[in-house]
Formats: sequence, structure tokens, C-alpha cells
Amino acid sequence: MSRWRRGARRARGEFPTLTSGVKIILVHPRGFCAGVRMAIDVVDRVLELFPGQTIHVFHEIVHNTHVVGRFERRGVVFVDSLDDIPSPAGKIVVFSAHGISPAVRRRASELGLVAIDATCPLVTKVHSEAVRYARQGYQILLIGHRDHQEVVGTSGEAPDAIQVVERPEDIPSLRIRDPDQLVYLTQTTLSTDDAEVIIDALRRAFPAIKDPPSSDICYATTNRQHAVRKVAPECDLVLVVGSRTSSNSVRLTEIAATAGTPAKLIDDVSELDPAWFPTGRETVMVTAGASAPEDLVADICKDLVGRHGAVIEQRELVEEDVEFHLPGALRRAMVERGLSPGPSRISMPLVTADRYGAVALTIDGREARGRPEA
Repeated sequence: MSRWRRGARRARGEFPTLTSGVKIILVHPRGFCAGVRMAIDVVDRVLELFPGQTIHVFHEIVHNTHVVGRFERRGVVFVDSLDDIPSPAGKIVVFSAHGISPAVRRRASELGLVAIDATCPLVTKVHSEAVRYARQGYQILLIGHRDHQEVVGTSGEAPDAIQVVERPEDIPSLRIRDPDQLVYLTQTTLSTDDAEVIIDALRRAFPAIKDPPSSDICYATTNRQHAVRKVAPECDLVLVVGSRTSSNSVRLTEIAATAGTPAKLIDDVSELDPAWFPTGRETVMVTAGASAPEDLVADICKDLVGRHGAVIEQRELVEEDVEFHLPGALRRAMVERGLSPGPSRISMPLVTADRYGAVALTIDGREARGRPEA
């Protein structure tokens, strides 16, 4: 929607009129999902359990520049190959939230590494589906981005059975043995809109293709996308806090644009551009990708309050209460040292004037309890 049309709708009373200052609509849920919380907590606890040891992480633990940088400053070393971990054996490696192939797991064993697997359980679910369908003789069409670590890991579970589909144009080049023995799976962080376009095209090409038992797209990805679809049309601008390597963060900007509202993907407050607020009276939606720390969101809100006299409305859309247990290897190591694994220790802070620059007016915009359908 163009700016003048949105302004006309405000004049008709469809949107609230601002008397002064920027209005921030801070949506919830945003930021860390349960899988990211678990993965970051894993590295935190490993650092505490093994002081003085160099902890290696295979690939970025999550796709966020700040999360990775903060761990690097604490001595964590991120590697793209297990062979980059120097001998001797017994060194600790943490597998990232995005999952790994069986070949990587075997290589860790060959090198004598102590492996702690922080793969998101929702990614593990897709891996298990791939293994099960391959054993049943199905060809698997994996919808996702070919070079994404999650897709690489899932493909490695059944490389002879899996073909990656990135877009409908890939379908004619697929090598299909039996169209009655096909199933599709999806990368967990896709846009539900984009995935549905490809799924519809696959169903037209292969009417007998089998659905997975339940949607593979992560509940948190779906919830954050739902929030953007619902709130973006009220706004002049959407700010998505996240790194450009984060698939789910990039998808949020694309969904905002589809809804007719320009969106900016920014890593932190340093990337805010005053030119985005020409009148100083814009309505701005602020959200965050599933791997973005909340303190980055708070800094952006505080800057907008300070520079533009912003007011903050926190819009509660979906209640999330999902938690994942720590990996078994880590829990065993903690118990051996007399420690209780306990629940994840990362939580969403309250929106206070000290943290965010202003106290938020909270509006319950939930249509229903639980998770919205895609």
C-alpha cells in the first residue's frame, strides 16, 4: 500500500491518528524461538561446565551476527569443517541448531570428538521423516534452499532418495521413478506462502504426492509470519531485527512487502536510517527473527523514543509456551557434576522505560489461544 493511500485510510478513521512522534507497534511473539533458546543455552552451559577448554561449534550456532560474536569473545571457535578442530581427541564440539548429516556425526566419532547435539527438535523431526520415508521406498522432494545448512543436513539422511525443490520451475527437471511413491518435506524456516506455492505446483504435477504427517514449518516461524501479515498493513514501515544469513528473518521482510508495507532488515540500532522517518510521525512495526536477541530490539526502541518521541504499543498476538530439553549428552555431563539440567534460562524481558525507553501499552490482539494455522 502506498504512503498516501495509508494516510487516506487514517483520515477516514480506519487507523489511529498520531498527534506527535513515532508510534512503535512491538509485536509478540518475536525473537528467540524454543530451538534457538535451547541451542544458545547449550553453549552457555558447556562454557560453564568445561572452563579452560576451547569449545568448538560446527557452523554458526544460530544465524545471528551478535550471538556468534558474543560467543567468539568468550573463546568459542566456530568451524565449517570438523577437520579444522586441532588434535588431540576428546575436544568438545557442539552441533548447531540447524542439524547435521549422518556423515558429519560419523566424522566426529572418527576424530574422537565429544559431540553435543544442539539440533532443534523440529529439525530432527524432519530428519526422522526423511529416514522413515526413504526406508519405505519413497522418493522425497525436499522444499527449501539448497545451500542452507538445514537442507544440507536433511538431505544427508537419505541422499539417494532426496531431491531439493527451491521453486516451481525446478519441477520439470526432477527425476521421478514412480509418481505414486512421492512425498514432500519442507525446510522449517520457509515462508508458509512460498512453501504453499511450491506444494500446490507439486500437487498439480504429481496428484498422488503424499503430505508429511504434520506441517514441517516451525510453529515459531509461522507465528512470526502471522504477526507480520496481521499488523504490517497498519504501518508505514516494518523493522525486522535479524541478520541477513537468517532465512526466517529475510522471510519476514518479504511477507511485509507482500502486505504492501516496506520493510528493513537490520542487525542492530547502528543500521537505523533517519531517512526512514521523514515526518517523525510514522507508525512502525518492530519484530525480530527467531535468532535475534531481545536486547537488540530494546536498543532500537530506545533510540526511536529518544530521537522521535516514540510511544510503544506492545501487541500480543499468540501465546508461546514451548520449551525443549537440553541434549542428552549435556544433561548427563551436568548430572555427573552434581548439577541439575533445569529448564532453559533465556526469557523475554519486560518492556520497561530503562530497557526500551518507554513503558509499553500492551494490547491483547490474540484471536484465540495457542498457535495460529498457517
